[in-house]
Amino acid sequence: MKNHSSLNQPSKTDRILVVDDSPDNLFLVQTILEEEGYEITLAENGRSALNEIEQSPPDLVLLDVMMPGMDGYEVTRRVRDNTKLPFIPILLITAHDHASVVEGLDTGADDFIRKPVQVDELLARVRSLLRLKHSVDERDQIARQREDFVSWLTHDLRTPIVAAERMLALFRQGALGELSPGMQEAIATMDRSNRNLLAMVNTLLEVYRYEAGRKTLSFSPIDLRKLLQEVVQELSPLAEEKNLTLKLDLGDSADNHPLDFKVVGDRMEIHRVLTNLIGNAIKFTDNGSVTVHASVGSHTSNSANSAIVIDVNDTGPGITLEDQKVLFERFRQGNHKRSGSGLGLHLSRRIVEAHQGEIEVKSELGKGSLFRVRLPAQI
Repeated sequence: MKNHSSLNQPSKTDRILVVDDSPDNLFLVQTILEEEGYEITLAENGRSALNEIEQSPPDLVLLDVMMPGMDGYEVTRRVRDNTKLPFIPILLITAHDHASVVEGLDTGADDFIRKPVQVDELLARVRSLLRLKHSVDERDQIARQREDFVSWLTHDLRTPIVAAERMLALFRQGALGELSPGMQEAIATMDRSNRNLLAMVNTLLEVYRYEAGRKTLSFSPIDLRKLLQEVVQELSPLAEEKNLTLKLDLGDSADNHPLDFKVVGDRMEIHRVLTNLIGNAIKFTDNGSVTVHASVGSHTSNSANSAIVIDVNDTGPGITLEDQKVLFERFRQGNHKRSGSGLGLHLSRRIVEAHQGEIEVKSELGKGSLFRVRLPAQI
C-alpha cells in the first residue's frame, strides 16, 4: 500500500471530509486515509456535513449514501446548488445497486465506491478525485489571473487614451494655433479613431467586470418610455447623417393613453444595452429605416409572466444563420465589413441576463434584423 510513485503522493494540505452515521465506518476510513498523510475531518450526519462544508470547504468529500435525516443524495444536491462554494469532488459510498449509483451521479456526485470498501480501490479513487480538484483549482486560478491582468491592462490603457482625447480637443479648439483644412480633417479622423478605441477599452473592462463577478448593479425603478426617448434622441443625428428614418413606437392606445413601461434595474446599464442595439442597427443599415417598438408581453419566450418587450428592427443586409448562432459570444465578430470587436452584443447579453431578462435575434439575409429584449415588468 505504501509503494506508490511520487506522483501519487498526496499533498499534506489535502483535507478530506468523511461523512457516515456509523462510528466504525468513520474510524476505518479515517485510519486508511490518515496513514496516507491526508488531513481528515469527520461528520456523523448530513446536516453537520453541510455545516462543515460551508464553514471550511474541504478538498474532497467521502459521503455515505444511506444516513438518517438527510441522506447522501440530498447533501450532494445542496452542495451542488450552493454557487458560493468552490468545486468540491464528492465520492459516494454505497452498499446498494446500480440504480442508487445512477441517482447519486445524477445529483452531482463525481464517483462512487461500494461497501465493503477495498483499501486499494478507495485510495485510487481518492487520488483520482484530488487530481481533478487540483486541476480545476489551477484552471480557475489561471482564469482569475487572466481576468485581473485584462482588467488592469484595460484600466491603465484608458489613461493615455483620455490624455490623447484632451490634446486633440485642444487642437480642434485652436488653442495650439490655427489649423489648415487638411490638418483639421486629419485631426478629426484621429479623434474618431481615438474615441472608438476608448469605447472598445471601456467595453472590454465592463465585460471582464461581469465575468469576474465584480460588477455592482444599482437597481431602482426605471421608466423605459423616457429612457427609450432619451436614447433615440441621442442617436438621431447618426441616423440623419445616413438619411435613415429612426422611428420610436411606444404602442400607445388609440385614445393616446400612454402605456406603462416600468422595470426595476440599473438605468445606466439598460441605457448601454439600448444604445448598443439601436446604434448597431443604424451602423449596419445603409437604406431604409430603424424602428424601435416597445410593448407589454411575456417575461421570457417560455413564460407567461409580464414583461416589457423592446424590439429593434432594421432594414439592413441581415445576418446569416451561422453568425446568429455565435453573435452574443465574446470576441465573435460577424462577417460584415463594419463588424467591431465582438464585445458589444456579448456585454448586452450579460447585462440583460443580470436583470433576469432575455435577448434574442431574428434575421434573414436581405430582409433586415430584429433584436428583441425582454425585461421583467415592475410589479
